[in-house]
Amino acid sequence: MALICLNVWACRQKKILLQPETAPSVQVIDNEIYKVLDKGTKIEILADGFTWSEGPLWLPTLQKLIFTDVPENTIYSWDAKHGKQVYLKPSGYTILNPNGGTEGANGLILDHNGNLIICQHGNRSVAKMLAPLSAPKPNFEYHAQKYNSKLFNSPNDICLSRSGDMYFTDPPYGLPKQDNDPIKELTFNGVYLLKKNGTLILLDSTLTRPNGIALAKDEKYMIVANSDEKNAIWVKYMLDDDKNIISKSVFADMTHLVATQKGLPDGLKIHKKRLHLCYRPWWCFDIPS
Repeated sequence: MALICLNVWACRQKKILLQPETAPSVQVIDNEIYKVLDKGTKIEILADGFTWSEGPLWLPTLQKLIFTDVPENTIYSWDAKHGKQVYLKPSGYTILNPNGGTEGANGLILDHNGNLIICQHGNRSVAKMLAPLSAPKPNFEYHAQKYNSKLFNSPNDICLSRSGDMYFTDPPYGLPKQDNDPIKELTFNGVYLLKKNGTLILLDSTLTRPNGIALAKDEKYMIVANSDEKNAIWVKYMLDDDKNIISKSVFADMTHLVATQKGLPDGLKIHKKRLHLCYRPWWCFDIPS
């Protein structure tokens, strides 16, 4: 049984989804949720006023949350003392291209050295911020920009393996006309593996809208969201010891919800006990691992 809760982060609407008079709450469908959520848990709106917020990442050394506002080319921070602040601007559109998309950072992770790794829509790149977390600056080293000499579409989400390899998705959302954009160089939207040594491997070119991505804790499988209204699924990839894909299957299919519920499969995280899926703009599911 899927367990459903309210998500206030993955909103891609121009207007704020939760109005001030609306108290956010958790709707419990199955008591299994209490294995990962205390019964007294309350949802609090930490900040609002964003165009399209994504990529929440906790910075433990700073006790600070950072997250992206993609169209505004901005990473924000929030902490208990200062509240909402601009953390980094520009965040992902610094390689100026008047014919391309101007959106900034989307998905964020920290590598094993504590560096901020950014999926940059506008720059069409996976980049590392060269400045320290405590003094962010828009100076970047580009880990990946092209596949077979062709620019990526707009890297979207990313996860990190224990060995330091990175898995990321590359849908067309950062391009003004998406798949029909004249500056789109790749004929597909991909799921990639960027190995620690810099080798780039295309894992799957068949998903129409690859989006959220996460590795299981034991790294024996990977889940990728496909945010396509015609095929709203999460795909499960079984991996061997060398992280090669050995099988692929549909993990969950929510296409039947598209006609009656707002949203599509989006970001996901894997809890130590449960897989947590987000169905943009507001539904989330916790599924036993």
